[in-house]
Amino acid sequence: MEDTFRHKGLRNKLVECLRLKGIRDEKVLLAINKVPRHLFLESSLINHAYQDKALPIGAGQTISQPYTVAVQSELLKVKPFEKVLEIGTGSGYQACVLLEMSARVYTIERQRELYLKAMSFLPQIGYNPQFFYGDGYLGLPTYGPFDKIIITAGAPEVPKALLEQLKIGGRLVAPIGDSQVQVMTVVERKGEDSFVTTHHGSFIFVPLLKGTE
Repeated sequence: MEDTFRHKGLRNKLVECLRLKGIRDEKVLLAINKVPRHLFLESSLINHAYQDKALPIGAGQTISQPYTVAVQSELLKVKPFEKVLEIGTGSGYQACVLLEMSARVYTIERQRELYLKAMSFLPQIGYNPQFFYGDGYLGLPTYGPFDKIIITAGAPEVPKALLEQLKIGGRLVAPIGDSQVQVMTVVERKGEDSFVTTHHGSFIFVPLLKGTE
């Protein structure tokens, strides 16, 4: 599992591409510049690792497009040592970016194959979020409340359980919409029953599913 000068050079180019696309948060760009995305991919896809596109990772899932990861990470406005709940571990790439931003990451995955793979692989490359196998719609109530929550799959609405686990003053970032297209949505919790919602462009994600498998 090598991370060569060539890979680092390709990451530099990717970061410049993201900067040109409008990503301004230098903490996000620095984190993406550190995470070796090629290590998350099958050997046949490694040459595409630093292109700005989503790629398959098995189990019908994808590793998100770097621009999408950057947008969600930027909107989350992570501060060092904040508790961040990630719904949908997937490959683990987004979790690693958040860890590079000094977040304390709690990540939940409903597909056992992906959960086991990420739990085995991420520590090998130096990343240690708290891993959970379970239904993302339910979140992790016994570990909350969370400063920030990120949903990495498209949902028809923000699950009520996740809003309840968001700290007052916290932010939740999620792609919300139907199966065709979702709108990147930020929900800020202002009080016990007070939430402010803003929208930040259209994206396409795999669907957020209930239950486990």
